[in-house]
Amino acid sequence: MELRPEHLGAHLDKGLAPLYVLHGNEPLLVIEAADAIRVAARRHGYDERETLVAGQGFDWSNLLVAAGSMSLFGAAKLIDLRIPTGKPGREGGDVLQRYAAHLAPGMVTLVSLPELDWTARKAAWFKALTETGVALELNAPPRERLPEWIAARLGRQQQSADAAALQFIADHVEGNLLAAHQEILKLGLLHPPGALELKSVQDAVLDVARYDLDALRQALLEGDPARCARTLEGLRGEGVAPPLILWAVATEIRTLATLRTGLDQGQPLAALLKAERIFDDRRRQALQRAVPRLAARALTAALLHAAKVDRVVKGIADGDVWDEFLMLALRLARRDTAPAR
Repeated sequence: MELRPEHLGAHLDKGLAPLYVLHGNEPLLVIEAADAIRVAARRHGYDERETLVAGQGFDWSNLLVAAGSMSLFGAAKLIDLRIPTGKPGREGGDVLQRYAAHLAPGMVTLVSLPELDWTARKAAWFKALTETGVALELNAPPRERLPEWIAARLGRQQQSADAAALQFIADHVEGNLLAAHQEILKLGLLHPPGALELKSVQDAVLDVARYDLDALRQALLEGDPARCARTLEGLRGEGVAPPLILWAVATEIRTLATLRTGLDQGQPLAALLKAERIFDDRRRQALQRAVPRLAARALTAALLHAAKVDRVVKGIADGDVWDEFLMLALRLARRDTAPAR
């Protein structure tokens, strides 16, 4: 059973399911959901908890032993299983399938996972868990919905902010939901309930954005030149190696060029994305928006520009590598006139 994250509170108020499966790309949200389940378990009389971390060398028989051993005091029990890699392996997968098929009475099991790729989602062990228990996918809100998420969090502490203040917070915590959470809590400590002024928010919020290569690639695909420039400046400040940045950008250009060529030849974009093994929903949607706006000639020019940047990085051509990165990013973020198909 799939449960939307916003419905978890109401679900827990009604009682507990015997099995919960948490997964997603945002650790903060996974941690918060797990905390809510653990609190509800104590409230419903599950006073004992056994935590198992399935790391390298984990003995999967420990899970079966934990499920088969009753509390010394006869109390209901919560089994807290964490699989940090999201890959239990063949033995672990077999154990999880058997476990899901024979859930022990008087126990609640909480399984915490990271973000899973498409192969893990199709695995028999994952299907067994999600079909038997309650599954929640906990992903960070997309960039355009981050101000809305911040507003909801402020509302929990009886505070509000206008659109400009929400956008300011979003720009300064981009890519780091834990930092956003901390800044929101800080605003709750510094200011009383009610509306927050933009100046108060600006004075309180630190620039804690996590500038990473994924953020740069997403900004390129979304055609957001300001975000490209800001992210490149952050990468430069963090000392990220230029060859790594060039690899990420050039890889994105080659993918776009391949998709654009296929599209110009009359092939459906959905089939091209499948052929390129692009299964992540957010990345697929971003590419679907990016390819139609970029003409083949623009992508060819971008590939040639990337080759020039490579020569600058290696010191065999003149130029400032960061200026070249910015010009290349702006070339990709432009709004072209490629015909949609």
